Parts: sequence; structure tokens; C-alpha cells
Amino acid sequence: MHKLVILIQSSDYWAARQADWPEFLHLVEAMPNLRREAASHVEQLLYSEQAYIQMHELFFDSLADAEQALASPQGKAAGRLLQKMTNGKVTLFLATHQEDELANIQKSRNPESRET
Repeated sequence: MHKLVILIQSSDYWAARQADWPEFLHLVEAMPNLRREAASHVEQLLYSEQAYIQMHELFFDSLADAEQALASPQGKAAGRLLQKMTNGKVTLFLATHQEDELANIQKSRNPESRET
């Protein structure tokens, strides 16, 4: 699985443009190949050179699916709107994504719980 991570920097400009967020979400949710999304509001910044206030993640089955979504008319429109909303104070990157259930992690830590 791959994801597009959007990190939005804190700014007065962003605060004034948040009314455009529903339109951005509408465009994003219409992109092809999107599997799911997650939005997070940063409540406490522990360490960073940038002051981020919002994180949004868009999940795709593959890197090719993510690239196709970004190149779609909806992806391009969402990108333009995001630039407008943030005045360019945004970081975007594509990343591989893996998850594991806590029960599986605990099994690997406890040799007695492993099947023989």
C-alpha cells in the first residue's frame, strides 16, 4: 500500500482559507484509485523545524495508483486548491505504508506465544 501524506504548516493564511477544506475533500474523494483517507489535526508538536497544524493521508494500493490519482483532473484541481489554501506552506510526499495488529507485534516479542 502507498499513501500521499499532506502536511500543512500553521499560518494565518491557512486559518483564513479553511472554509475551502470541504471543496478540497470533495475533489480528493473523487480521485480514481483512492482506497481510504485519514485526517489529523496536530494538537501538540513535539519536534519539527516546521509548525504543522494539519495532516491528511490518502491511501492507494500501489505507487502507480497514487500517481494516476494525482495526474487525474480531480487530483490536479485538488493540488491547485491546496496551494491556494496554504499559500504554498505545505509538504507532500508519497510513502509506502505497512500496518500490523498489536497482537502480531506482541507475538514477536514473546517467544512463548509463537507457534512451533
